[in-house]
Parts: sequence; C-alpha cells; structure tokens
Amino acid sequence: MSENNLGVQPLDQVMTNQGLSNADLVKASTEQLTFKVVQKARNGRRVSANLQHKILNALKAAVRDKDFQLNQLFNY
Repeated sequence: MSENNLGVQPLDQVMTNQGLSNADLVKASTEQLTFKVVQKARNGRRVSANLQHKILNALKAAVRDKDFQLNQLFNY
C-alpha cells in the first residue's frame, strides 16, 4: 500500500452498518461534500482533516441518534 492508500477505512463499515450510501452522506451534508470525496475516504485514500470533519458532520446529520467521533471513522 502506498502512503496515500491506507486500505478500507472504518468509515466504510460504519456507513454499511447504518445502511448509508455515499449519496446519503452528500445529501445530509450542509457543507460542500462530493461523492468522489466520500468514496475516496471509504476506500482509504488519505483525505485532509477538513474533509474528515465534513464527513463526520454529514454522518452525524444522517444518523442523529449516534455520536460518532473521528477516530471511529479513520485509522490514520
């Protein structure tokens, strides 16, 4: 694995467990979040801290009854 490809991230399993698609996260986001960014993040491409927070905020908006933390979504 290269430095930029870190393997499938925990985000992928969290989204699968919650029944969420990339489209669900993009739709729930109030910030600029794209399908491409969500897919990259799920597949283990390194994304910036800013994008990690956008994904976290979208996930919290999509699943209101759980309080997710960044360390539950990314292992880098």
